[in-house]
Amino acid sequence: MALKAYVLFKVSSGTEREICRKIAEFDEVSEANIIFGEYDLIAKVQAENLQRLEEFLTNKIRSIPTVILTSTMLVAREYLGKNERENKLRSKGTQG
Repeated sequence: MALKAYVLFKVSSGTEREICRKIAEFDEVSEANIIFGEYDLIAKVQAENLQRLEEFLTNKIRSIPTVILTSTMLVAREYLGKNERENKLRSKGTQG
């Protein structure tokens, strides 16, 4: 089972869109969003294990010059919303 995390980013002012698009291209990223508040971006990330997550953050993310700060939140338990649960059930029903 893959390790999931949310990574919050502070980036240089004016680079939000460029960095968000760049981050979204990495295989480990399933979603990237520009946000308002203390942080500029958030990405939903999956990695095989903690070592792979660390390699991703160190080698890919922190090497981007305009990324000023990251904060990584590991997912301990995930609960899907009602629509997502229903969509999963429907897709399972059409596969079998």
